Amino acid sequence: MAYVQVRDNESFEKTLKRFQKQVKKEGITTDLKRKRYHLKPSERKHQRKLSQKRKQRRRVGDGKPF
Repeated sequence: MAYVQVRDNESFEKTLKRFQKQVKKEGITTDLKRKRYHLKPSERKHQRKLSQKRKQRRRVGDGKPF
């Protein structure tokens, strides 16, 4: 769990920014998005394959001439 203590003479905005950085570092938001709904193992595998294909296409390019 992300926890940030307010320092002396620190503004709310700066404290909030440190908190958000801590949350991002711990991966809390990505974990919540992933656990928002249940996926069957076969669906999870299908999603993983699709994302791998997208990543490969971005790395190689479209393969289309200019």
